[in-house]
Amino acid sequence: MDKINNLKKDDTLEMVIEDIGEDGEGIGKANGIALFVKDALIGDHILAKVMKMKKNYGYARLMEIITPSPWRVEPKCTISRQCGGCQLQALSYEKQLEFKREKVLNHLKRIGGFTDITVEPVIGMEEPYHYRNKAQYPIGYDKNGKLTAGFYAARTHSLVPVTHCYIGAEQNDEILNKILLVMEENHINPYDEASHRGQIRHILIRVGNTTKEIMVCIVINGKKLQFQEKFIQALSALENMTSISININQQRTNVILGDTTKTIWGSDKITDYIGDVKYAISPQSFYQVNAIQTKKLYDKVMEYADLQGNETVWDLYCGIGTISLFLAQKAKKVYGVEIVPQAIADAKENAALNNFENTEFFTGKAEEVLPKLYSENKETVDVIIVDPPRKGCEMSLLETMLSMQPKRIVYVSCDSATLARDLKYLCATDYDITKVQPVDQFCHTGHVETVILMTHCSKIDK
Repeated sequence: MDKINNLKKDDTLEMVIEDIGEDGEGIGKANGIALFVKDALIGDHILAKVMKMKKNYGYARLMEIITPSPWRVEPKCTISRQCGGCQLQALSYEKQLEFKREKVLNHLKRIGGFTDITVEPVIGMEEPYHYRNKAQYPIGYDKNGKLTAGFYAARTHSLVPVTHCYIGAEQNDEILNKILLVMEENHINPYDEASHRGQIRHILIRVGNTTKEIMVCIVINGKKLQFQEKFIQALSALENMTSISININQQRTNVILGDTTKTIWGSDKITDYIGDVKYAISPQSFYQVNAIQTKKLYDKVMEYADLQGNETVWDLYCGIGTISLFLAQKAKKVYGVEIVPQAIADAKENAALNNFENTEFFTGKAEEVLPKLYSENKETVDVIIVDPPRKGCEMSLLETMLSMQPKRIVYVSCDSATLARDLKYLCATDYDITKVQPVDQFCHTGHVETVILMTHCSKIDK
């Protein structure tokens, strides 16, 4: 029976926050109706004002914290509420990890129907700050008309100036200050979305966690960077600067990078390591933003794959081959599939960079490439690794995975809801979930990465 929703806009009410939503917002109930409240945390007793109502839920604004949560802490960042990039920074890190474990467990139970399942404690960080090796800063003016870099507030294009980001690389501050100074001294305007005028749109920065190599890519609204030599002079003097490039984006779009990137100083790419495997990274490359946690994640994938040296492995949604090459250290043969042509080119380059001759990569949709290749050669597959986008796997891909009957399937997921949906199908007949391990890749946010081991019921090692 539906709950009677008698809440309306501008109602003010008290409630206790009981859960956290996908984007880190607090969830409480009033008259049995769920309300999502930004900046509220589990355990907070709050006064909230209803801003918008749907049929069975609504959104409210935090007006007052009557009694703070016992897990509420003082965030390091003074603008964490305005920025919204670290939705959970005011929640103790121990409670963040506990919440993320419960999130995975609840999705597996509620969506997947797995009522008797063990989820391991989340693998966290010893120091959950300054972990992001990639950042993309829009450039604009603050409310006083001063040139600034920052981030857009959640669900807006309202620029929040960020003088120091506590999850970004510490080198970012000096890089941004150098760029802003050149812009100020030479009267270079930032891009304005409304008028489609101005030159500097975004600054993309990548830093190698192991190598410390730095890449700066200046995204411009034009074909040439004004006062290019001034930018090169300022940035190239910085320690470990390796690559300076421009990216041309003249479209009226929210997409950050355009199609054309030109190196104006140094190398086209930087390099970094995950474990003993070396990767070349371009401005467009997909590369995990938290290298420290990625190593822990891939170690768990390797453990679950249980490679002895004679296995054939398929890595689906392989990106630039990060997982593929990590597994190639122990597998007989690794096949990777990815829809983005440039990512496959990067994967092949990275295989050559590490002298791996036991890898092969295919461009295309995993749900199309894998069925086609399997129908052609019926090659035995020992392990399938699947690391899909947030939407999860296509049904045709799940069906092909089942028809191939690998001994083990290792599912890496950035969305435990779609993970639970896919597992429900995969485990309906032939597979059992053996292990569940969440990893905190994105500290102080509501996101959690999860690694699942599924073992074929008739092929469990005795």
